[in-house]
Amino acid sequence: MVTSFVILILGFAALVWSADRFVYGAAALAKNFGVPTLIVGLTVVAMGSSAPEMMVSASAALAGKTDTAVGNAIGSNITNILLVLGITALLRPLSVSSSTLKREIPLVLIVSLATWYIFSDNYFSLAEGVALLIGFVVFIGGLIIVSLRAKNQTDPFVSEACDEVPNDVPTKKAVIWLVIGMVLLPVSAHFLIDSAVDIAKYFGLSDLVIGLTIIAIGTSLPELAASIAGVLKNEDDLALGNIVGSNIFNILAVLPFAGIINPSLIDPSVANRDILIMIGATVALIIMSLNFRGAQRINRVEGGLLLIAFLGYQGYIFSQVG
Repeated sequence: MVTSFVILILGFAALVWSADRFVYGAAALAKNFGVPTLIVGLTVVAMGSSAPEMMVSASAALAGKTDTAVGNAIGSNITNILLVLGITALLRPLSVSSSTLKREIPLVLIVSLATWYIFSDNYFSLAEGVALLIGFVVFIGGLIIVSLRAKNQTDPFVSEACDEVPNDVPTKKAVIWLVIGMVLLPVSAHFLIDSAVDIAKYFGLSDLVIGLTIIAIGTSLPELAASIAGVLKNEDDLALGNIVGSNIFNILAVLPFAGIINPSLIDPSVANRDILIMIGATVALIIMSLNFRGAQRINRVEGGLLLIAFLGYQGYIFSQVG
């Protein structure tokens, strides 16, 4: 069991590092090939923090662990809002000034409700997976079109996303990092899933619970790091944007892997418990960030409440084990 825990930790570390290198190489290569910085920033860079979830969900689905793949996506969204945003707001209150974020935050609720509808029959089909993926393409296309039309306006989230695009990276170096990332991502995800399954069996955890807890928290580490870095640099919109964008990507780009690769019955707890928690957390995010009573900011008290809710959710899940 000690070996499985060591492999799990190393797997997470390799997954996060390889995802970062993959995104770095892909973004630099796209920039060198003449793709506008705005498009690179809103696609490749913005999706970077969700790369670990994508690879883990795909690996889990290929291994026949659809509940783990689904739990990873749903659990990551819950973790992003309750844990990542909670810790970030405790460090420093977050102001919301980006018009892009004000459009995207309600969209998180819309896609969350759509997810609940999809899983209400406790089955995830190929058609439903494809529908979510089509929604992702439409979302990215719409985001780019709206941002290009408003390119003369100063939107802090868009400008901060563009600042994250690497500049002056030689094409050869970009290709090397891209290839390294492409090789290590699936390998690290494979070992991570195998070790997580061993740990789950040892402690009597279901495939769903292991996805909702250990794996979800581990794959949310890039969002935590990015959000903390954002507030430390006074880039509040980028910090919040990492969470909002990741939650949309997790539903529209990560979740489809489970349905497309391995359509199957899903643990009823997903629709009856976990997605409802995700929706509740999203509603809390909307109320806190789009405060119509005054300043649009998430304060430390609200951050503390989010963190307490996360601990309560985790405690409840483990109390149901066995």
